Amino acid sequence: MWAYNETFYQIYPIGFCGAPVQNDGQYVPRIRKLLDWSNYLETLGIGSIILNPIFESDNHGYDTRDFKKVDCRLGSNDDFRDVCQNLHAHGVKVILDGVFNHVGRGFWAFRDVQEKKWDSPYKDWFHISFEENSAYNDGFWYEGWEGHFELVKLNLQNPQVVEYLLGCIRFWIETFDIDGLRLDVAYSLDHNFMRRLRTFCEELKPRFALIGEVLFGDYNLIVNDQMLHSCTNYECYKGIYSSFNSMNLFEIAHSLNRQYGPEDWCIYRGKHLMNFVDNHDVTRIASILTNPSHLPLAYGLLFGMPGIPCIYYGSEWGEPGVKAPDNDYALRPCFDAPKENELSHFVHQLIQIRKHSDALCNGSYRNVQITNHQLIFERRTDSQRILIAINASGDSFWMNHGELHGTFRDLITGSTTELQGAIELSGYSILYLEQI
Repeated sequence: MWAYNETFYQIYPIGFCGAPVQNDGQYVPRIRKLLDWSNYLETLGIGSIILNPIFESDNHGYDTRDFKKVDCRLGSNDDFRDVCQNLHAHGVKVILDGVFNHVGRGFWAFRDVQEKKWDSPYKDWFHISFEENSAYNDGFWYEGWEGHFELVKLNLQNPQVVEYLLGCIRFWIETFDIDGLRLDVAYSLDHNFMRRLRTFCEELKPRFALIGEVLFGDYNLIVNDQMLHSCTNYECYKGIYSSFNSMNLFEIAHSLNRQYGPEDWCIYRGKHLMNFVDNHDVTRIASILTNPSHLPLAYGLLFGMPGIPCIYYGSEWGEPGVKAPDNDYALRPCFDAPKENELSHFVHQLIQIRKHSDALCNGSYRNVQITNHQLIFERRTDSQRILIAINASGDSFWMNHGELHGTFRDLITGSTTELQGAIELSGYSILYLEQI
């Protein structure tokens, strides 16, 4: 799967494009702003972009009105087709947010139920009881997603609903030539639906990528040969920032070993989970780390660990953003242009290193040496061995280990060093050492 060797870049279009929070019904081709960013994404080394909801919705995009019409706040279908063609010309694949668990109250089929009640041919598209009433006084009760009644839960066990959604995906592929889907709240989706989705997409467009949003549980349940190619690795997301904030690198080291280590009981060996340090739902990494010196180290860890790295727009240059108790607006800002700086240049360097390393994309994982403040782990294939060494302390530190012997090339600096059982790690440093 092509996705395993690429770096992803996530954008929340409604915020990124500066669109109004509420749908005002006014057509403005804001999505064409991405045309001005395609050169930057190509230069950065991005292989694929994940776009959060772009289709007509009531508010934030996850309350869909129409799956076949780009939100007027962002533009038209023709505008988005131009964007996709331009991104493809710059070597960037396009992943759309597939919001299949629920729709908005403005969704056309739900509106029909509101009007016709039990006489609507779409009443079984949702989980409805005509014996009760909703908080909106619809004259019937319906299931909302996790108690959010502005999000009307779809009945994915209804064959008509499934066929409708698959038809929308066919439309997206034929109209926009998209390359994959991020499945919103994949942990809530019907498993038979995901199996059908995998078969349908592979037949329609081979190598079509399916990546699920999963917050908890056993990722093997949905990341397998019958369902999804990957899912979000929230376990290690938390482990990254928490390890630095608590100055306890044992936390992330043990999480990575639990997932990918050499022991038979390790649970995700051979899988490629999607790794991230932040996204549109959580406080940005620059705001959650207590020590700013740890920011480049967090990215160094992200690109060194097994899985698929995904960058949230703006975080590559250290943009702050704190999640509010009742909204995510601060996490989804509008930028006029990229703000390239030392951190973004370092991230670019890491992307290039990973892109040209089979060990970093597909190699095994093994912890070599762990202290509270330092960590060395190995990524390895038959043809390549790389040691990732991290010092989270501001003081230099000597790591002594029997495996630290031989000639190594520092992939970040390009220098070559001969190790005799020890290595000095300068304060707040990360090394990518390839044995030669």
